[in-house]
Amino acid sequence: MPTGVVPLPDGRPEVPRVGCTAPQLRRFIKSRVYVPLHELRRRFGIDGLEDDVSPVDLDAGRIFVGLPPPEARLLQDLLRGGDIGYELSMDPRTPIVVGVYPMRPVARN
Repeated sequence: MPTGVVPLPDGRPEVPRVGCTAPQLRRFIKSRVYVPLHELRRRFGIDGLEDDVSPVDLDAGRIFVGLPPPEARLLQDLLRGGDIGYELSMDPRTPIVVGVYPMRPVARN
């Protein structure tokens, strides 16, 4: 059995689910005015621990996102590209993202 794979009660290995892709994430965020991070987790079935936090390095400095590393990297690419913005927690004052929003309107044909 591969490392890190937890067997199901009947002994079969649990198949790790694939999270979201960058285009899916971008499309979902752009379709809303504001998306709390917990909504991204719910919408895409992003598994992980409740206190999963990943660092994201931007030109303005390091912020933290409550997502597992693969999804945090996707979000980092969208943030660096200027596709989305972010809201930081103010209580306590720390650079942790609590929500995201689109920066450019979606072109509709």
